[in-house]
Amino acid sequence: MMPHLGTAALLWLSTRCSSAEETAEPLGAVSSSKLQIHVPKTLTKQGGYDHREALFGIPPYGGSIAQNLYYTEDSLCDATSINTRSGYPIRAKDSDGNMLPWPSPYILMVDRGGCSFTQKVRNAQRVGAAGVIMADNTCLCSAGDSCHSDPGKDCEQREPIMADDGSGSDISIPSFLMFKQDADLVKAEVMANHVVRIEMQWSLPSPDDRVEYELWTTPTDTISRDFQKDFKEAAVALGKRAYFTPQMYIYDGIKSGCQGVDGENDCYNLCTNNGRYCATDPDNDLDRGISGADVVKESLRRMCIWQHYGQDDGVGAAWWDYVNEFMFRCNNEEYFANNQCIKDAMEHAKVDGGKIDECMEDSGGLEGDNQNNILEVQLLAKDKSGVVILPAMYVNRVSIRGSLEFPTVFKAICAGYASGTIPTVCAMCAGCPDQKSCIANGYCGTKEAQESVSTMTLVYSMMGLSFVFCLVSMIQQRRYQRQMQDQVKGIIAEYMPIDEDQAQSTSLAEEDGEFT
Repeated sequence: MMPHLGTAALLWLSTRCSSAEETAEPLGAVSSSKLQIHVPKTLTKQGGYDHREALFGIPPYGGSIAQNLYYTEDSLCDATSINTRSGYPIRAKDSDGNMLPWPSPYILMVDRGGCSFTQKVRNAQRVGAAGVIMADNTCLCSAGDSCHSDPGKDCEQREPIMADDGSGSDISIPSFLMFKQDADLVKAEVMANHVVRIEMQWSLPSPDDRVEYELWTTPTDTISRDFQKDFKEAAVALGKRAYFTPQMYIYDGIKSGCQGVDGENDCYNLCTNNGRYCATDPDNDLDRGISGADVVKESLRRMCIWQHYGQDDGVGAAWWDYVNEFMFRCNNEEYFANNQCIKDAMEHAKVDGGKIDECMEDSGGLEGDNQNNILEVQLLAKDKSGVVILPAMYVNRVSIRGSLEFPTVFKAICAGYASGTIPTVCAMCAGCPDQKSCIANGYCGTKEAQESVSTMTLVYSMMGLSFVFCLVSMIQQRRYQRQMQDQVKGIIAEYMPIDEDQAQSTSLAEEDGEFT
């Protein structure tokens, strides 16, 4: 019987791991957005304003939102009390004497504080905002004399993160955090009833004709499950024009304190290799079900499958097939760590189980106080990327915001190509309402619509052929008529001299008769 560590151990590991992650900076990430004010020119900044993107909402990658800015003194915490006829700049009044509401489309500025970032942005979305600028109300200590704190407020040592509180999947509009020293200037301009036109812009680095994208997840992640089921066809269609890298998120057990001073595993079945590599227990029960060590083992297996079947071409069709087979057959408490189930999944995905077992063992295995080379690489990659929230998708090293859905990722990949190098599948399907069907069928739209288009094409083609046939017939008929006319003229021309000769002969005969 296992010692019952229970929830306390899980919370302890999660706390230790979370504290380590919160201090991590996304060293490998690239900023994909820009914030600029175009009107008035006095507020335009070379290179744009320093800001931070929200970790929720769906930005229009490759596009921008440029609209007039309105500032509301409402906290936007209570959806039932938001007054769209308030705020700045002051607008004209209607026939009832009430100020007109914020004219759509618009970008709304609201002060930080009072409730979560997601709640504020969600309520702004409900009243018609196209985007949100969150005005920070506290100075960063690093800002120094450029920022003036409100009375009674101390500066903050760390930047605020516009994180998703877990409820942001319904938010589709983008939002930025603007630091206090800049937000104060913008608010002053707007509250002086001056028009401020602001632009929120997103782009992906487009270095060449190949896009690189990576997914950070775990074998027990439920949010990315549908994406992993559906995206294989897109990966295959993109081919060598896009390079995919799956990344498995594990915890550094040594940093998290799971390896004791004697080298023993202090986190029991949450870790492998004497506490070196850990994962949280997906069912929050250390006494039964799937363990953290099981998750680490499956993570290593998937990385080995990728090394053998995906690392060369960046497509990894067999990797996608194995993940799907595993989710279909083994993704439950009873079979998650069942060797026969895993073997069946690999066979159906046409993965050589012997090669994968050898890879797992050669990398350092999962027993004893031994380093595993593959898992060490994963820990380094995790620290470099600064991943905090799972699942996480990066395209050309830019973190993709919003829910992990097929259209969001496919559009982001297609927006990442250098100008003039967009693949055919992107040109054909990126703007299609049903991208998955477009990729699978090779055309955009339903089968009925395609058949309708084909029928109309056939009708127009037949009409065109008929017209051409009639035109050719008319031309041919006229040529024939001209030929006939020429022939008749020729015949007549041949007989005309005979008639003339006969006339001359008759005339001579008459003359001869007279002399007789």
